[in-house]
Amino acid sequence: MSARPRLSNAQARALFLDRHGLAEPPSGPGKGADLRGVIARLGFVQIDSVNTLSRAHHMILHARRASYREGALAPLHDRERALFEHWTHDASLIDMAHFPHWHLRFRRHEARMADKGRAPDAATCRKVLDQIAEHGACASGDVGEGEARPNTGWWDWHPSKHALDYLWRTGKLSVCHRKGFRKFYDLTERVIPPDVLDARVSEAETVDWACTSALERLGFATSGELAAFWDLITPAEAKEWCAKSLAAGRIIEAEIEGADGALRRSFLWPETLDETPPAPTGRMRVMSPFDPALRDRKRAERLFGFHYRIEIFVPEAQRQYGYYVFPLMEGDRLVGRIDVKRNGDRLVTRALWPERGVTFGKARMAKLESALMRSARLAGVSDLAFEDGWRRDPK
Repeated sequence: MSARPRLSNAQARALFLDRHGLAEPPSGPGKGADLRGVIARLGFVQIDSVNTLSRAHHMILHARRASYREGALAPLHDRERALFEHWTHDASLIDMAHFPHWHLRFRRHEARMADKGRAPDAATCRKVLDQIAEHGACASGDVGEGEARPNTGWWDWHPSKHALDYLWRTGKLSVCHRKGFRKFYDLTERVIPPDVLDARVSEAETVDWACTSALERLGFATSGELAAFWDLITPAEAKEWCAKSLAAGRIIEAEIEGADGALRRSFLWPETLDETPPAPTGRMRVMSPFDPALRDRKRAERLFGFHYRIEIFVPEAQRQYGYYVFPLMEGDRLVGRIDVKRNGDRLVTRALWPERGVTFGKARMAKLESALMRSARLAGVSDLAFEDGWRRDPK
């Protein structure tokens, strides 16, 4: 039996970053068709509410298009209907072309809620649907007037709010726009373009699409990573797809070298072995912790040797770094993390922690300042400031 092919850690990083749009310089207008292309390449962009610098979805796009500004995203969803909002592993803006596959999620959520006895009352759902049909889009605060809020453990939601969320998760309603961070819902047939809404695919087609499109975007993956990418199918379904695709010669197995030299068996397309991905640019970028290249913490640690956890919910005295710190990517390395926050018209750096073995000398500090100025422009501020003692030792 011949040995499995092997990708060195440098090769794996280059392939992975190229697939995630992080190898080339972040040039381009960052709006309109160009921005739509970026999201199509990624598949989706995770939405997050934390706004110390800029929200995660804006930072993800800015990392790939330095000219991107926050106002460029909403028109793609609200007016052009190039995107729809729903769940992948978390709340996300998703390429509209993928909406037909979300019928599987809608059906499974409905069945799961019924099995658990947690589906809302049918009459309450009908009332919410009738209200929206007659009066138009509404937010959660616009339904359930006068209803009690029982202490049930269901986020203490009143029945109509529970119904609103259920109707969205099962596809009867769709998010049509946001005001600030408030979601407004409308009937799905008034939000999703008819040709997309009417398209139907089988369950088997969705499983194949989910695995195929995930592998295209990851470059290499285990079956569990394929299932987790869209979080649309089960690990068992992804495992079966891999077994059948491997037997058919559609995919192959390879050994992927981690940052520590350990090998991990993964699947990839045979033609991937013939690729020579571009060497990542040496530019430094302030990254969102929820960037698609980093959101799988275990994979990021294996590939880049970078351990990260969100410390928002960690008591302040127990935090190792800070409330919400940002990874710093330089070329194909994660070289540190930084605690920055908007304060008036300034972007204030509270602390910088280099990774072990990384020195922030004159050249790297110049790159950091350039990266911070780009982030400041995204955040709508015009100056940088640094707190006393902001340069810290590696931990």
